[in-house]
Amino acid sequence: MAHTPQRLPQIFHLILVFSVSSLWLQPKPTHVSAVFTNETDMSALLKVKESIEKDPKGVLSSWNHSLHFCKWRGVTCGTRHPRVIALDLQGHDLRGSISPYIGNLSFLRFLDLGKNTFHGRIPSEIGHLFRLRWLMLSNNTLGGEIPFNLTKCLRLRSLYLSWNQLTGAIPFEIESLKNLERLSVSRNHLTGNIPPSLGNLSSLQGFAAAGNNLEGSIPGELGGLKSLSFLLIELNNFSGKIPLSLYNLSSIVEFSVAYNHLEGVIPNNIGDCFPKLEAITYGGNNFFGEIPVSFSNISQLRVLDLFDNNFVGNVPGNLGKLGNLWWLGLAKNHLGSNSTSDLHFITSLANCSILEILDLPSNNFGGRLPNDIANLSTKLSWFDLHSNNIIGNIPEGIGNLVNLSTLTLSYNLMRGNIPSSLGNLRDMGILDLSSNGLFGQIPISIGNLSKLVELYLNHNNLEGKIPSSIGNCKNLQIWDVSENKLSEDIPLQVFGLSSLSKLLNLSSNYFTGSLPQEISNLHNIDALDLSKNHLSGEIPSAIGGCLSLEFLYLQENFFEGKIPSSLSSLKGLLVLDLSQNNLSGEIPKNLVKLPPSMNLNLSFNNLEGEVPVKGVFSNASAMSVSGNGLLCGGVVELKLPPCPTTKSGKHHSSKLTITIASVIGSLLLLSSLLTILWVFKSKTKSCLTQSTIEHLPNVSYRTLHQATEGFSPNYLIGSGSFGLVYRGNLNSEREVAVKVLKLQKQGASKSFIAECNVLRNVRHRNLVNILTCCSSTDYNDNEFKALVFDFMENGSLDQWLHLDIDCENGSSRMLNFLQRLNIAIDVASALHYLHDQCESPIVHCDLKPSNVLLDKDMVAHVSDFGLARLLSATDNMPQNQISSIGIKGTIGYAAPEYGMGAEVSTKGDVYSFGILMLEMFTGKRPTDNIFRGDLNLHMFAKQALMGDLVQIVDPTLHQTDINYVEHCILQVFRIGIACAEESPGERMDMGDVVKEVEMVKNDFLGRGRRMDQRH
Repeated sequence: MAHTPQRLPQIFHLILVFSVSSLWLQPKPTHVSAVFTNETDMSALLKVKESIEKDPKGVLSSWNHSLHFCKWRGVTCGTRHPRVIALDLQGHDLRGSISPYIGNLSFLRFLDLGKNTFHGRIPSEIGHLFRLRWLMLSNNTLGGEIPFNLTKCLRLRSLYLSWNQLTGAIPFEIESLKNLERLSVSRNHLTGNIPPSLGNLSSLQGFAAAGNNLEGSIPGELGGLKSLSFLLIELNNFSGKIPLSLYNLSSIVEFSVAYNHLEGVIPNNIGDCFPKLEAITYGGNNFFGEIPVSFSNISQLRVLDLFDNNFVGNVPGNLGKLGNLWWLGLAKNHLGSNSTSDLHFITSLANCSILEILDLPSNNFGGRLPNDIANLSTKLSWFDLHSNNIIGNIPEGIGNLVNLSTLTLSYNLMRGNIPSSLGNLRDMGILDLSSNGLFGQIPISIGNLSKLVELYLNHNNLEGKIPSSIGNCKNLQIWDVSENKLSEDIPLQVFGLSSLSKLLNLSSNYFTGSLPQEISNLHNIDALDLSKNHLSGEIPSAIGGCLSLEFLYLQENFFEGKIPSSLSSLKGLLVLDLSQNNLSGEIPKNLVKLPPSMNLNLSFNNLEGEVPVKGVFSNASAMSVSGNGLLCGGVVELKLPPCPTTKSGKHHSSKLTITIASVIGSLLLLSSLLTILWVFKSKTKSCLTQSTIEHLPNVSYRTLHQATEGFSPNYLIGSGSFGLVYRGNLNSEREVAVKVLKLQKQGASKSFIAECNVLRNVRHRNLVNILTCCSSTDYNDNEFKALVFDFMENGSLDQWLHLDIDCENGSSRMLNFLQRLNIAIDVASALHYLHDQCESPIVHCDLKPSNVLLDKDMVAHVSDFGLARLLSATDNMPQNQISSIGIKGTIGYAAPEYGMGAEVSTKGDVYSFGILMLEMFTGKRPTDNIFRGDLNLHMFAKQALMGDLVQIVDPTLHQTDINYVEHCILQVFRIGIACAEESPGERMDMGDVVKEVEMVKNDFLGRGRRMDQRH
């Protein structure tokens, strides 16, 4: 089945909730100084200060007896009396409780403590402030119930309590606040019903209660609120029908009841009921009936989202009258009747000149996609019609929609050629035409889509060869063209797409020829499926260079020759299927190094000889070798014949021969060891290359000296605790990075051993690739040790995050939101592999941005394993065996338990990853000067989670991704915070982290990368 990109999630409710505070302007009084004093107010203010535990910005430093309290920061006094009339402390990262003495500020009219970290309960003494008009406590961590005493503030106009942890019900006594204009209690844990008495607040202009656990029916009494402009009650558990009285609210501007359990029909005259409406969302409920034609009468309507309901019938053909329409969401309903007229409404949408999102999948639309699609707004960025019954060709005019970033037409009945005009859509990131009946050749113009990330053409009738122009799609991560009729050789350009990191699926076609050695360029790929073709020749040994492979399918081809032993390098394999080919020879013994938990299928070939019994071969339920008549041995469950033995005489002779050979071999081995020892003691300049590193040249000190022009400072590209890193060029062919150990530094030799021990046994696309190592002497007969790695063209993550600070030309290099997500996924995948997929768990112990390197495709590679630990050995190893520093890592990134002497663990790496992730998206190092006392990067982000996250996001992100989705930012910070919790037991596992960050990425791509959050 084809992979279909995630449908555009319906997030308008989140946009509404995020913008509540900006929609309803919060008036601020003017600061006026006073000459006189008043002991009651000053004492109350000092008590307020006493209850504040943290003041990181020093806002309250002026609150002392040396200055009149009317001049204290955030304090405003009246002009006629020296009494406090306003207290504004919002957004200063204050932490503490709200003092009950605040109730002594009896002249107070304005109180704003929002966007801080106040905890505890809201003091009931606020109810004594009978002059209070504005009370803003949003974006804190306040708990408990809403005090009914607040309803004694009879002059209250604005009450903001959203984004806290309040429980209980909305007090029914709220009806006493006759002057109330704005009430926001969104994003709490409130339960119970909406009090019907709320309908008595005739001055109420806005009511927001989204994201709670409110239930019951929506009270019809709300229909009496004639001044109501905003009604936001999505994400609750309301049931029943929307009272008809609500459709009398002619002043309503935004109306959202999404994600509840509501039902019923939308009144036919809704367009006459809400003449001022700009946004309406009914999604995620059980509404039914037809979409009213009168929606077209609402001239200011920008968002119409009716997704995931039971609407039927035709989409009104007059929606084109909505000149301000930006988002039309009708997904997952029963619209259309599989008839030729179902999509006629699209023609009228040509008049919607700012339409950006057209979301229509999973309905019953039939007929053809009209040619008038070419006349839709050129601002359209998201067009989704998958899972319908659309027939006919894809109109050539679709190439006019030059700003499309996502086009999904999968699971329809479309036929004809793929139009070459798709090559005009140069901003396309996701193109899904799978599961149709398309035929003809893949157009050459597909190579124009250089920004493509995902391309799905599978399950069609495409034929001919793959155009070589596909090599221009340098950002492609997923390409599925399976289940077609493509033929001829697979172009080399396909294997040059090193960006392919998730899937290349060419299965079930008619491809011929052999696989080239260039297949090793796919070193980042997770899944490769070439099965069910006519491929022949030998499986190239270079396939062992695809170090990230988890799924490899080569079955049902004509491959011959031996199984390459290089497959044993694929340490992360989960599935390997070589069945139904013409492979011969013995099963390579080193395949026992493959993960024991994987699935291996070698059936129906011409293999012979003994089947191993270790590793994956020890689990008969996870492997198959049937259909190979000359195999023997193996585990009992395979029921293979035993391998033959010779007769007794010959057996005795063989034993004697073997004994003699063993003695001779032992003598030769002893002689070799003595020779090696002599060579070592005489300090020759030859290099010791790890035996496990295959197909690599032996380099000498002289070679490395020449490659770096004598370790010239001009070639120096980095410096760490135990080494200097130089850029070099081996044999004028391969660029490398040479890490020269500072052997005079204590622990450097142990760091060298640790790094060799780890990197010689691991292979993953997101780990730095060690080429060889050198242990020798330099020209002055001093001991010399070096490691040689693949060169990473884009340097370290640290350089990209902090270039504006560390380099002169930093402004030209910025990471956008998607790039940061990809890097986070890469690093998380590497740690998941080290922690969970190696024979013995490996702890890196020093994860930080400077140890994350970026190759030419911006793929991240974790490096510097000088402090790494194999957990299986730690029980018998002193804590300072590897690390020469007490906290086992770098200050700011090392887990707090390490500072208290705790043993290393995978949870320590998780903490470091959490800090790294928070640094990536805030742009602040954990050692930034703002982090003093108990405030650290983790706490900084955690406080912002309940406040204004945008304020702490890296400013360069605002420049590169102005239109990014705020919900995705929220999820990113939640993951980083969960990883960096102080207690190891509360931290996530890296496997879960990979899944969570992948979900954020899919969510981000699904929402459309250029979607504005406009209100």
